[in-house]
Parts: sequence; C-alpha cells; structure tokens
Amino acid sequence: MNKPKRPRDTNQLAKSIVDLATGKTKEPIIEDTRNPAAVALGRLGGLKGGNARAKALSKTKRSQIAQIAAKARWKKK
Repeated sequence: MNKPKRPRDTNQLAKSIVDLATGKTKEPIIEDTRNPAAVALGRLGGLKGGNARAKALSKTKRSQIAQIAAKARWKKK
C-alpha cells in the first residue's frame, strides 16, 4: 500500500508534475490489501479506548494524571 516515491530533484519533479497534469502519464492505482474486517475491528477498539479508560479511573486519579502531564509539558529543559 506504499505510494511510489516522487523524484527529489527539482527539475525531475517539475517534469513529472507537468506530465501528470497534461495526461502524458498517470499515477498508478494503489489497491488497499488490508482485510476490511480487521480494519473495522481495529478502528472500533480505537474509538472505545480513551473513553473506557476515563470511565474506569476515579476523579482524583484522572486529576493526578493530568497534573503529571501538565508538569511534563511545561518542564524547562
């Protein structure tokens, strides 16, 4: 499912863009080889994770976690 890399050289990149715009070449069609059922199942679990964790924690524990996170963000290096 990886996209083909475009040229890094400025001139080659410009030529490839012009070729795509004028229709001389076409970008290859990339097929999704992932299992749709597995993708849906993974997405479903990802949507539940944060909310389920927040409901399982007490208010004081959530507050402690937030304070630690704030200290980490504002810590001087």
